[in-house]
Amino acid sequence: MFHELTVGGVLVSPFVVYAAVALAILLLLRPLLRLIRFQRVFANPPLAEAGLYVCILALLIVIL
Repeated sequence: MFHELTVGGVLVSPFVVYAAVALAILLLLRPLLRLIRFQRVFANPPLAEAGLYVCILALLIVIL
């Protein structure tokens, strides 16, 4: 588990770091999702991506 991150004298919550890392992972996965035609499986692909983001974020919080 991370402790607070200090950026310019301001304490940043570990949750913000986890959220940023989850976003980076999702952005890296998007080309792969397009390759496997992720959008054709779901009626609302942006909502499915948001759910995937939440799942990645939850896994980061639990694992780290």
